[in-house]
Amino acid sequence: MEHMMDITLTVNGTQLRRRVEPRQHLVDFLREELGLTGSHAGCEHGVCGACTLRVDGDIVRGCLMLAVQANGCRVDTIEGLSDSGELARLQKAFHEKNALQCGFCTPGMLLAAQDLILKGGKPTREEIRTHLSGNYCRCTGYQAIVDAIEEVIHGQG
Repeated sequence: MEHMMDITLTVNGTQLRRRVEPRQHLVDFLREELGLTGSHAGCEHGVCGACTLRVDGDIVRGCLMLAVQANGCRVDTIEGLSDSGELARLQKAFHEKNALQCGFCTPGMLLAAQDLILKGGKPTREEIRTHLSGNYCRCTGYQAIVDAIEEVIHGQG
């Protein structure tokens, strides 16, 4: 039997203590152990961005980070950021601009977009596209996603 490790972390504002396998990825821990299925496991190579999470204020790829690496950290998922209202303007703009279709990439896109918004400033469309370049969408062609983010950044959403 594999050696288990104890971790303590704060997920969406709730402190938790769990025993995990050292090789379990953070996104799998959140999905399988906590039932937080909003972040998706897509490519499992850190390329697609579907597993994007926020750890201690920075966005990370949940498929590249092990759960044990989150020991002592604050982890925010799409569920927590949505429930808190932090993403409300972005979610509304995504809906109104038809920036979501199948929805698989949407949680990662929203977290990446919010990360850009929190950095401040008024990025250009090209800068928005560059910031999202690690988040793949097979449905929208990105135009509507950039439109939605631009609307929020420029105070119209």
